[in-house]
Amino acid sequence: MSQTILSVAKEVAIAAAYEAGRLTRERFGTLAHYEEKDDHGDIVTEVDHMAESIILEKIQRVFPEHHIRSEEVGENDIQSDWIWMVDPLDGTNNFAVGLPLFGISITLLFEHIPVLAVIYEPMTDHLYVSSKDGGAFCNARPIAMNRVKAITKARVGWIQGHAVQNEQRAVKLRHYIDVNTKRMMRLWAPTLQWCMLARGDLDGIIVYNSEGEDLYSGLLMVKEAGGIVIDYEGTPFTGMRSQPYLIACHPTHQDYFLNMVREGLSVHTSL
Repeated sequence: MSQTILSVAKEVAIAAAYEAGRLTRERFGTLAHYEEKDDHGDIVTEVDHMAESIILEKIQRVFPEHHIRSEEVGENDIQSDWIWMVDPLDGTNNFAVGLPLFGISITLLFEHIPVLAVIYEPMTDHLYVSSKDGGAFCNARPIAMNRVKAITKARVGWIQGHAVQNEQRAVKLRHYIDVNTKRMMRLWAPTLQWCMLARGDLDGIIVYNSEGEDLYSGLLMVKEAGGIVIDYEGTPFTGMRSQPYLIACHPTHQDYFLNMVREGLSVHTSL
C-alpha cells in the first residue's frame, strides 16, 4: 500500500467532504420534494446528487485509475486494488424531514480493507478522520472508545439494512435490546452512530444485515479509536461482506454484547 497515495487521498477526501457538507448545510430546510428509491423507505433528493457530483469530481480528477462505488451513481467499470466508497448524504430521510442529523461519508479501501475514513457532520462542523494504524480524530483531536471496565445497562446503537424491515428475527433481537439496555438508538444516519461510539458516547453498536457505502468508514473509525468489530459468533470482522451481522464495542465489553445478541436471538416472544 502506497503511503503517498494515502496521504493525497486524505487531502482529497477532506476537501470533498467539506465542500459537499457546505452544500448540504446551505440547502438544509429548503427541500421542495424527494423521490422514493424503493419500497423499503429509502429516498433520494437533488441534494444527494449534487453532493455526490462534488465528491466524485474531486476523486476522479486526482485518481482516475481507482474504482469507485457511490450511493446514487453506483460503480464505475475500473478494476483496481483501490476502492472508494461514497455516501454523499448519509441520513437523507432526516435531511428531508428537517432533522439536522446527517453526514457525508467517504472511505478508501485497499485490497478490500478500509485504510482511510472521512466523515463530516455539516450541522455541527465535526470532521472525523481515521486511517489504518493512524488513530481516529475529530477536528484534529484524538478520540477514543469508552473504557469503562464493566457495564450493566448499555447505550446501544441499532443499524439495520433498508430491506430488513420487520423480519421476525430482527424484530425479536431489536425488541430484546430495547428492553434490556439503558437506551437503544436509531438515528437513520449510521455514520453518526459510528462516530458516537468512537468518541465514547455509545457503548456498542449492533448491525443487522446493513451493508452499504456508509458502513466501512464507521468500522475503521471505531477500530482506530480502540474498538473491536466482530460477528455474532465472536469472530473478528475484516474486509467486506455482503450481509454483515456485526457487533462493535470496546474489547472489555465483548462478552456482554455477545451474550446480549445470543439471548436476544434465542428468546421466545409473542411479537
